[in-house]
Amino acid sequence: MRSAVLSLLAVLLYSCGSNQAGAPPPQPPQLPVMSVTPAPATTYLEFPASLEGKVNVEVRPQVSGYLERIFVDEGAYVKAGQPLFKIDPKVYAEQLNSAKSNVLAAQANLERAQVEVDRLAPLVDNNVVSDVQLKTAKANYEAAKAAVAQAKAAVGGAQINVGYTLVTAPVSGYIGRIPYKIGSLVSNSDAEPLTLLSDVREMYAYFAMSEADFIAFGNKFAGKTIEEKLKQVPPVELILADNSTFAQKGKIETIEGQFDKTTGAISFRATFPNAGGILRTGNTGTIRLVQPIDSAIKIPQEATFEIQDKVFVYTVADSNKVASRPISIAGQTTNYYFVSDGLKAGEKIVLSGTGSLKDGAVITPQPVSADSVLKSKPL
Repeated sequence: MRSAVLSLLAVLLYSCGSNQAGAPPPQPPQLPVMSVTPAPATTYLEFPASLEGKVNVEVRPQVSGYLERIFVDEGAYVKAGQPLFKIDPKVYAEQLNSAKSNVLAAQANLERAQVEVDRLAPLVDNNVVSDVQLKTAKANYEAAKAAVAQAKAAVGGAQINVGYTLVTAPVSGYIGRIPYKIGSLVSNSDAEPLTLLSDVREMYAYFAMSEADFIAFGNKFAGKTIEEKLKQVPPVELILADNSTFAQKGKIETIEGQFDKTTGAISFRATFPNAGGILRTGNTGTIRLVQPIDSAIKIPQEATFEIQDKVFVYTVADSNKVASRPISIAGQTTNYYFVSDGLKAGEKIVLSGTGSLKDGAVITPQPVSADSVLKSKPL
């Protein structure tokens, strides 16, 4: 009995071994493969930006009083010198009248002092009175003369205050919010201005670069100084909040003199023409700097994978074996990396399906042209 059982087990084991030996080996996975070719390329560096009008003026009252009239509405475009607000001038008009009266009184005192000098002069010449009285009269005359000048200065100050009751636009631009209404008591010590006036014919876009980006920026352009390098920077684009591109290009004009100790970044200012007034103070956007690359290999980002902050691709050898290789990225777009080092012209890389691959694995390449990849995946 025992020998029969052993014979049966031997037959079963032989059958299993025969089936395994006869099973076909698994086929290598079919994966798309692309040959890489270096070529000139253009990529972009993008930085968040905040926008301000070239001139932003807080319109504040120079004198205190009740707001009598408002000549403009919020959002209106005004020209320099145009009336904006009227403060009740009655108090300041009375102060002006009082100052003018003081001038008349001072002039009368001056004339009286002159008469006294004229009366004493011949008496002193004839030794009728002492010259001390004449000197005193002349001193009184000079004091009266100074009083006249002081009174006239007070008139000038009162006239200025009366003029301040009419608040005019210091520059041309758009009126901001007007927090005060007719009848409101306003003064030059108020925390909130009457309004904010923005000249937006030109807009300033402020953005910041990290220290590493700033060094790379400086190395890209010819020139011994930052000023000389800025002249070589091509025009920049402004991407608006809806991802549309502003019609006019701007120019980087200034760089702040020092890095922010808190953020470790340095601020730039680009100027954009804004004749149509589309941009306003407070807008946000993204500054896009053109970054030309003389020669770089462009590959889809999906063909790469990352390990410890390094980017890799799988290259394909003649034996169809794959090997991972680190690459250096010179720039990127939405869908592509521009490789500056790590790949050579004519080498082949796996475009997709790299998640299950390991070094030394064999694949069945499915050639894909670079043109077809570009058409399917825009920059």
